[in-house]
Amino acid sequence: MLKILKYSFYDLIRSRWSYVYFLFYLLLGFVLLFLNNDVSKAIITLMNVIIILVPLIGTIFGIMYFYNSKEFTELLLAQPIKRSSIFLGQYFGVAGSLTLSLVLGLGIPFVLYGLFKSDAIFDFTLLLVTGAFLTLIFTVLAFNIALSNENKIKGFGYAVLLWLFLAVIYDGIFLMSLIIFKEYPLDSFSLGATMFNPIDLSRTLILLKLDISALLGYTGAVFKKFFGTDQGFLISMLMLVLWTVLPIWRLVSIAKKKDF
Repeated sequence: MLKILKYSFYDLIRSRWSYVYFLFYLLLGFVLLFLNNDVSKAIITLMNVIIILVPLIGTIFGIMYFYNSKEFTELLLAQPIKRSSIFLGQYFGVAGSLTLSLVLGLGIPFVLYGLFKSDAIFDFTLLLVTGAFLTLIFTVLAFNIALSNENKIKGFGYAVLLWLFLAVIYDGIFLMSLIIFKEYPLDSFSLGATMFNPIDLSRTLILLKLDISALLGYTGAVFKKFFGTDQGFLISMLMLVLWTVLPIWRLVSIAKKKDF
């Protein structure tokens, strides 16, 4: 698995799109710090970009890499190599290269600006951690979709639809439910609905750690009561881990049963 991971990782690192992805975050970090002149404000602005862009990039890169390397994958399947090693190696290679571009692209400008001397270092670290989790989650979801659909157009459509649902449509349904059933106690429902969407969960964690939960109104008070505690934070991180582990387990399970 490590050899396949290395190959996939170095193959993507040499790709021009990896450089574009890295340079985008590098320039974005410098521009935000130049305009805001404050690390905390730059992190807040950056959060809005990462929460939407990182899942989209992870989804597109994952689905494109799987289909583009399909012939190479079939060649590997003909060798005495475990299927789980092949697909896990490719997945971690793609997710690792995207995560590295994200961390270095944002880390360099903030470190040069004096991040280690700022009080916002924990907030920035949490931002990078959630960004890494979103990359891992949506890349493996894209691999699952591609493995389940041999038709490239159909697989790509499903992948984009999944991102669109979790990033936009889910929030709309969630807010409509809160408005329609506002006369009922919705504390548990709000927490549960947030847990079942990794994008919403990541956004809530960052907002609360930045101590601007008042912008969320009543919902913010509910989230602050739960996520503001150490136990709530650990449960939230555990949910992000589950969002990563369960699709990986499904990827391996499908790969073992699929007839190539």
